[in-house]
Amino acid sequence: MTYIPHSPQERDAMLNTIGVERLDELFEAVPAAHRFPKLNLPPALTEMEALAELSEIAGSNENVRGDLISFLGAGMYHHYIPSVVDHMIRRGEFYTSYTPYQPEISQGTLQAIFEYQSLIAALTGMEVSNASHYDGATATAEAVNLAHAQFRGGRKRVVLSPAIHPHYREVVRTYTQGMDLETVGDDAPDPKSAPETPLDLVDETTMLLIVQYPDFFGRIYDYTKVIEAAHARGALVGVVANPTALALFKTPGEMGADIVVGDGQPLGIPMWYGGPSLGFFATKKSYVHKMAGRLVGETVDSRGQRAYVLTLTAREQHIKRERATSNICTNQGLLALASAVYMSALGKNGMKQVAELCYHKAHYASDQLNKVKGYQAASREPFFHEFVLTCPDPASQVNAHLLEHGILGGYDLGQDYPVLKNQLLVAVTEMNSKAEIDALVEVLSEVKHG
Repeated sequence: MTYIPHSPQERDAMLNTIGVERLDELFEAVPAAHRFPKLNLPPALTEMEALAELSEIAGSNENVRGDLISFLGAGMYHHYIPSVVDHMIRRGEFYTSYTPYQPEISQGTLQAIFEYQSLIAALTGMEVSNASHYDGATATAEAVNLAHAQFRGGRKRVVLSPAIHPHYREVVRTYTQGMDLETVGDDAPDPKSAPETPLDLVDETTMLLIVQYPDFFGRIYDYTKVIEAAHARGALVGVVANPTALALFKTPGEMGADIVVGDGQPLGIPMWYGGPSLGFFATKKSYVHKMAGRLVGETVDSRGQRAYVLTLTAREQHIKRERATSNICTNQGLLALASAVYMSALGKNGMKQVAELCYHKAHYASDQLNKVKGYQAASREPFFHEFVLTCPDPASQVNAHLLEHGILGGYDLGQDYPVLKNQLLVAVTEMNSKAEIDALVEVLSEVKHG
């Protein structure tokens, strides 16, 4: 949503706040030849010519549906998406729906959101879910906002595990600028330290401890005792979770988590060059008034029939304005619907089967890579469908070699953790066949290390 100043004085105040004198200064980074009103655009093309040119450009792209074998994850995963998901979200009733302010004409949209909320609550083991955020990183930052509202500024410290996705930690720090909060923990010298290590930083000033499950390195820990220890010091605990893993392992709710967030991309959403996606957010019922985003509830109408409505809408910015707990105008409703269709189509047993395939295939890959001279896969801790592969050569060099053979390698951990130089984060999902895993092992086995 774009905010437009209502007066010259308000405009000047805004410019002064960001440190510029004139509006034109905001466009100095754009080369003069490409500024409005003269953009120096090429001659117009006919529709047929434009289609031909765009098709040629698109044809140069490689994808994981036939061109490349992918072992790249780090938050964005290649999963199978049943055809019913795309069929349902392309229906006009959903594809063109907007914010369901008028329940009498929005029952279909409201019910879809309600079903999504119910499924996320069941998957995370929590009591209530909102109607989604923009992505997992945004949902994680909103967990900080909930804790801040809960303690009304009485506690100022947020402890982040270093094993949380680097992008999520960056977004949390961006959100908390100007909030007079202290964010600590994610700069630990050993990012792969024990799960209870962040507890050393949890004290009487801490409002929230955030951990990841499985963590960014794919490791699985039971955080029950960590959560109990944080609660004993008066802090809330948020868990960033992989939704696929929740179909197989103990839920964060069972561990005692106060807030569970994550990215819903694995739930029926393509990778799409990294987005868009949706961020799920679930919490305990006692914190629902502090939770950002929309909430759809089930009720009965004047005739006693089941009906759905937006509840607690007084939190929204169109009613409470600056006192609102939510600044979400149009959330990722279409993608939340896709996730709801995916979870409904697979059901409890289907989602568990997907998780089991990911788990077993990743462990097969780890076992085979450990046999390759110079490579060491995974660690002593249990892991889900991602693991760290230590390489004898720079990770970027290993990935370049793999790409020459049509394989997308793992995520170069040295980009975010300098101490993890030459280490790749390898992801294996149900989409990776035994033949593909064997091909990865064979290509790495052929490399001569100098």
